[in-house]
Amino acid sequence: MAKTQLNVRVDEATAEAARERALQRGVSMNRYIEELVLKDAGEVGQTFVEAASDFMKQYERVFAEEFGLRPGSAQATPSTTDHEGLPGTT
Repeated sequence: MAKTQLNVRVDEATAEAARERALQRGVSMNRYIEELVLKDAGEVGQTFVEAASDFMKQYERVFAEEFGLRPGSAQATPSTTDHEGLPGTT
């Protein structure tokens, strides 16, 4: 994977703390910063997934009624609801 160079400015205490942590972990400063960013991005992604899951639990019945699904199931069941105009319908 191609690498992109970033230049950042931090105060000396922050820079020294980053150097020490990278040294303690046995990785380069570049790798240490990269790992921090990846971890942060993963936490944000996990937060999104959890929020989406909570939303779907809260509105599961509404989605089930609208799209002909059985509550608690990802499988579609035949529905008497009119779905004219939706993709895959006739």
